[in-house]
Amino acid sequence: MHGNDSSDDQESVVSNRTMDIVVALLLILVSAIVIYDSARLGFGWRENEGPASGYFPFYIAVIMAFASLMNLLRAVLARDGAGSGSFVSKPALMRVLAVLIPSFIFVWVIQLLGLYVAAAIFITAFMLTLGRESIFRSLLIGISIPVLLFILFEIWFLVPLPKGPVENFLGY
Repeated sequence: MHGNDSSDDQESVVSNRTMDIVVALLLILVSAIVIYDSARLGFGWRENEGPASGYFPFYIAVIMAFASLMNLLRAVLARDGAGSGSFVSKPALMRVLAVLIPSFIFVWVIQLLGLYVAAAIFITAFMLTLGRESIFRSLLIGISIPVLLFILFEIWFLVPLPKGPVENFLGY
């Protein structure tokens, strides 16, 4: 651990018990959706054909729902203090959000500017802000990687990826 980086010394945002309950409920919801759709497709064994399309997803979802229900009951019925440790501290959550929010913005910018320009901006911005690299190095790497990926995918492999106005201007 680095100095004051211990989660014991920092304000907790959410407890382990709360996250256990939330994740168990989400997995039960996902299981219910898969079970419903598997029932719609059919989850039985068909004579001379084998399993119906929903056969394996149905039984996997039933197992997942059962396991999630057991985790939910364990978390809800836990004695005071059991599982109440910190899941994430405020500083750790801020570090995660410092990467997560720009990643969502990156995906949105791909729709506007295309993958390659968005990647150049994303890589350069990350190197400048989180990596604290020089402007020259950030621009060099931030532009070089998307150009190399463009050559690799668009020219060599002939795999079209989302393009924007810059690529259109260049004739791609």
